[in-house]
Amino acid sequence: MKLVKFGGSSLASGETFQKVKDIVTSDPSRKIVVVSAPGKRFSTDNKVTDLLYICHAHIRYKVGYDDVWENIANRYREIAETCKLSIDVEEMLTSVREGMTRKSTVDDIVSRGEYMNARLMADYLGYDFVDATEWLHFNYDGTVDFKKTYEDLHSLALKHEKMVIPGFYGTLPNGQLHVFSRGGSDVTGALASAALGVECYENWTDVSGILMADPKIVDDPKPIKRITFNELRELSYMGAEVLHEETVFPVRSANIPLYIKNTNDPSATGTLIM
Repeated sequence: MKLVKFGGSSLASGETFQKVKDIVTSDPSRKIVVVSAPGKRFSTDNKVTDLLYICHAHIRYKVGYDDVWENIANRYREIAETCKLSIDVEEMLTSVREGMTRKSTVDDIVSRGEYMNARLMADYLGYDFVDATEWLHFNYDGTVDFKKTYEDLHSLALKHEKMVIPGFYGTLPNGQLHVFSRGGSDVTGALASAALGVECYENWTDVSGILMADPKIVDDPKPIKRITFNELRELSYMGAEVLHEETVFPVRSANIPLYIKNTNDPSATGTLIM
């Protein structure tokens, strides 16, 4: 069994959804899928999560946010229409919109990007949707309750052979939603991989692995085919825009290999971290 995580750029539109489905269905062992919220489709576009932060600010200060919400809603409508999904998107959007009140915390609101994207992806793949609230548990200080988290996901895996899970958030002991401070969906993928003891954790993004140089400075740098977690840590602390070692420590502890792959070029070798 493999776990695959797709970043926001890989889930930004109906077209990229189709690429993800081709990747997942090409390997029957890809049974666990973790998704981010829709990212940018082009350089001047907005990430859905950023728009949800704006919604929260407007709600807090009693400022209208209809235009911002409509921008968000249209992203999901486009995905559903392009992929010809059976899910009632308008009902989902209405439910989320009605839940956004002045009593909502910022975590309540910004987590809905991943939640809605996972609902759509589960429908598209024919997988079971499993909410992160069912298994990812935080302590009150924001740290992960590993024992309860691993036990609950393991139990869910016995009921659901194929799952789509939203990244980025979980619940506090009182049931309140809580989000990770950095690399949220990457952490979710790492935690789920460690909990289920998967064969490997594939992290799909918009680059063909970790590159030997900054592509903004060097033309067509070659990808690094294999590095260790220690080397990943050094690269991230030196400012390289790669996975931060802190976000993937659960798979490092469990000695699970991590692949960084390109959604737009799935045949590329990518980078293996182990």
